[in-house]
Amino acid sequence: MEHAYARCRANKGAAGVDGITFEAVEVYGRERWIGELAQQLREESYRPDAVRRVYIPKPNGKQRSLGIPRLADRVCQMAAMLVLEPIFEADMPSEQYAYRHDRSAQDAVRRVHWLLTGGHRNVVDADLAGYFDTIPHAERMKSVARRIADRRVLRLLSRWLDAPVEERDERGRKTRTTLNRDTRQGIAQGSPISPLLSSLYMRRFILGWKRTGAEQRLGAQIVNYADDLVICCKVDNAVKALETMRRLMGQLKLTVNEEKTRTCRAPEEQFDFLGYTFGQRHAAKTRRPYIATWPSHKSIRRMTEAVRIQTDRNMEWMDAGDRVRCLKQKLGGWTNYFKLGPVTKAYRFLDRYTTTRLRRSLGKKHKQSSGRRKRYPDEFFYQRMGLICLPKLPQSLPWAKAGCSVREPDARDAHLRFDERDVKTEHGMDHETPATERVGTR
Repeated sequence: MEHAYARCRANKGAAGVDGITFEAVEVYGRERWIGELAQQLREESYRPDAVRRVYIPKPNGKQRSLGIPRLADRVCQMAAMLVLEPIFEADMPSEQYAYRHDRSAQDAVRRVHWLLTGGHRNVVDADLAGYFDTIPHAERMKSVARRIADRRVLRLLSRWLDAPVEERDERGRKTRTTLNRDTRQGIAQGSPISPLLSSLYMRRFILGWKRTGAEQRLGAQIVNYADDLVICCKVDNAVKALETMRRLMGQLKLTVNEEKTRTCRAPEEQFDFLGYTFGQRHAAKTRRPYIATWPSHKSIRRMTEAVRIQTDRNMEWMDAGDRVRCLKQKLGGWTNYFKLGPVTKAYRFLDRYTTTRLRRSLGKKHKQSSGRRKRYPDEFFYQRMGLICLPKLPQSLPWAKAGCSVREPDARDAHLRFDERDVKTEHGMDHETPATERVGTR
């Protein structure tokens, strides 16, 4: 419980429906609060409260619902997750990359790229409609019960799944609904236990894919991250793979989003996965085509929108140094994820957009209508204010001056990269890559 509390505290989550914050717990007494909560669990008198629902904007203009359990429920769920996760991790399929130790979204991107370069170029770009909201409770609990026999733990999980949802309308009035309990499906996104439970149910699809022989029969490999799914086929079996996926998802009572699901032939046709675009690029010197990954237009637009908001006129009350620090943090997080493949073009665009917006914002704040570039050159933001110089970042990445043989990416190898020529490199080793092993020459 102590470790679970520390993990929740590190996440810095907001208060739930009871309004209790971490600061309030510290004033009350952390050890005392944790001891009382643990006693409730031992006596089986603990009951979860409603989940506070908030909405966050999505890039397409829509809103995503997010559930915020109260602090006590988050700590209990985190404690359960810490115990249950190692049990299910032992036989979790290698096709799943989300919410697992030593695996990440970048590893999933590397895996898709490796499959494409290995000949699995017929792709099913799949999307599920409301995955987290439509997983049936009964089938989900069966996935848990196959390894967990303790009825007290199963009862706790069922209560978390059935927890009511509380939200406020435009007038500030509170309303509570029990949609999850009434429909017997779904779980609020945002709770510590939801990632594990959602991964367990997706595991059923992957096992069904293998046990029905679809993997061998269609030469199709799955790469899954949460509710994002890509199926890469060795031969022209993408349409059959899509039909098989529809049938298996129907058996699992899940719905395929037909508007966003499609088949394509890479690299002639591009597709997006986990913020990256997969497609064909040409080497700068030889113009030789190769399969590459780069930040998608949607990912770049999302970052430019964040920069626009931070440099908007409404933010002029904020000190310029503080605004640059916020931008540095945002850009640093973005580039830390988007560093696979030819990224220089995207970095230069974001750098030019950011410095232009900052220059315009400072000029308006100080009522300087002309001479802004002379007063605030790019070096002013880099050297004086500490802004990240994005165009120079690719020079420091491990693949900038090295190359090595193409091989399957290891989920535990965080240093594997794809360079601007699509040569795979590892740990900065300087190995010459034979021409026959470069993508696009097979």
